[in-house]
Formats: sequence, structure tokens, C-alpha cells
Amino acid sequence: MHLYAIGDIHGHIDLLKAAHDRISGDMARHGAGQVIHVGDLVDRGPNSAGVIDYLARGIAAGEDWVVLKGNHDRMFSRFLRDPVDPEPGLRADLAWLHPKLGGAETLASYGVRSPADRPIAKVHADAILAVPEVHRAFLDARPTLHRAGDAAFVHAGIRPGVALDDQVETDLVWIREPFLSDTTSFGPLIVHGHTAINQATHYGNRLNLDSGAAYGGPLSAVVIEGRDAWLLTGQGRVALHLPV
Repeated sequence: MHLYAIGDIHGHIDLLKAAHDRISGDMARHGAGQVIHVGDLVDRGPNSAGVIDYLARGIAAGEDWVVLKGNHDRMFSRFLRDPVDPEPGLRADLAWLHPKLGGAETLASYGVRSPADRPIAKVHADAILAVPEVHRAFLDARPTLHRAGDAAFVHAGIRPGVALDDQVETDLVWIREPFLSDTTSFGPLIVHGHTAINQATHYGNRLNLDSGAAYGGPLSAVVIEGRDAWLLTGQGRVALHLPV
């Protein structure tokens, strides 16, 4: 059994299509497998609307794709429901349209004019008209945990010491510590994104796929067999070795 996984996309539709091309090439050599996207479909990049449309259409057409919810996806959904409802995982001095978070780029991809420079009520009203209901329903329906084989896929990580079935959504889409520094076994291999690093890295108990596409880095696609993983490149598989 092998599985494929793709890291944080952040509105980069061209990188996403290229990652799927690398996966298709590997499938041609090794057979089909489910593809799991670990969330953060939107924000910062130029075409969040295109990313959501591509993934929603693929699933509707029968592709064996799983698309998880990331913290940025949840902030987008929350803004559409209520633009002043605070996000539990976010610092109180920030909001989704703050330049650090990239929400304005997401709304701009839907044709919303000057989303960071106008009264929030007007921006929200325009967003409701601009974002298709099918995209809103797709975002709202995203799961936060997917188990397959020897792995469990989440966006950010899990709360150490808490059973998978008892994890809460805010941890699954926002957590960093104490998850990142925990070197003990979580049971399944935890495959995640959320915390940007230079390249996809296997830590033994977890596998981080966020290689910084939001900041000009690559979008990582990997194949997982058991607890082993390989980065997919234009030249084929490159083993992600466990730390010594």
C-alpha cells in the first residue's frame, strides 16, 4: 500500500498542478494510491479561488483525493460566516485580513476589490457575492483528520498525550508546541504541514510537508509506504531518511 501527500498550497495553483503531475508519474510506475492534501489551500498566494475550484472539481469527478482543513481555510470560512468572529487559534491582535495572514490575496482572487483597504462590512458583503456557494460548502466540509495505513494526516499536528479520537479541531489546525518538540511515538506516523521549514523532513514520529510554498519555497509531494517516505521530484523518488 502506498499513499501520496501534498503540503501547504497557499493559493499556488501552478505548484499544485505540478505536484499532481509528479504524483501521476509515480503512479504510472508503481500503481495508484490515495492523495491526501494536508490543508492551507488558501491565503498569501495568487490564486486561492483556482486551488479550491481545482480540488473540488477533482473530487466531484471521482479522484481519490482527501483534502484536509488548515487554519487558513478555517479563517476564510469563519470570515464568510461572520467577519468579526474571533478565531480561537489566532493572536488577539491579528485578524484574517491582516497582511501577515494573506486573506486579502484570497479575496482578490475572487475579484473582491481592495479587500484590505475598505470597511470590513463592505468587504464582507462583496465576498458573500463573489465566493461561490459550492466553494463555501467545500471548505466547510473539510475533515481535520484522516487515517490510512500506518499514518494519520492532519494539518498542524496533534496534542501529545491525547488519543486521536479525542483531539480537538483547534489543535489539529493550529498546534505547534508541544507537538513539534515531542520525540516520542504518537502511534501512527503523523503527517502534517503548518510549520514552514526548508524542505520536507521525516522526524521518525512525524513527517512535516510544509516546505514554504507560501513564502516562495517549493510545494512538496511525497509517497508514503508504511512509515517510510520519499520526496517526489522531476527525477523520481528521493528517500526522506529518518534522523540519525
